[in-house]
Amino acid sequence: MLNPKPVIIEEYNAEWPKAFKVIEAGLSNELDGLAIRIEHVGSTSVPGLAAKPIIDIDVVIKSMDYLPKAIKKLDVLGYLHEGDLGIKNREAFARRDIYVPYSSEGNEKYEHHLYVCDEESEELNRHIIFRDILKNNPLLVSEYANLKIELSNKFTNNRKAYTEGKTEFVTKVMNEYITPYTKGRFND
Repeated sequence: MLNPKPVIIEEYNAEWPKAFKVIEAGLSNELDGLAIRIEHVGSTSVPGLAAKPIIDIDVVIKSMDYLPKAIKKLDVLGYLHEGDLGIKNREAFARRDIYVPYSSEGNEKYEHHLYVCDEESEELNRHIIFRDILKNNPLLVSEYANLKIELSNKFTNNRKAYTEGKTEFVTKVMNEYITPYTKGRFND
């Protein structure tokens, strides 16, 4: 059995949004007319938040009826379809190698996780809402960063325990902020 990659948390890096833009450009060219939008989600999308240096990307399609086309187009860029990994309306894709996505954007490639979601996906909406809550709450960013650093020190070689350790914080934030946040964002 392979040793899992250690959990390494880095201070916020202003290059992360730039890395997302490079990847987004390559994806946009191939997915033109198929992707409604491409979202930078996860910790690297929140200014000031310490994170694993992995860009999380959600490609949004109109419905899962378009998934077969997305799979074919992403295959051209070097992505392998991994299925939904147990999360409805969110399909995961792995990179064949470090040069993915194959595009003419240059040689610098960034580690990233890629998902395709339909626009009604609960997981997509959860990603966006959590990201936006953090972007608007510097105290939560600081609290979450401290928790992530503490967990990464405690569970350096146990990604599952690291992830589970964040669950209570994420649940608390979502429960506390989601109603006021969604009322302000979606009902005005």
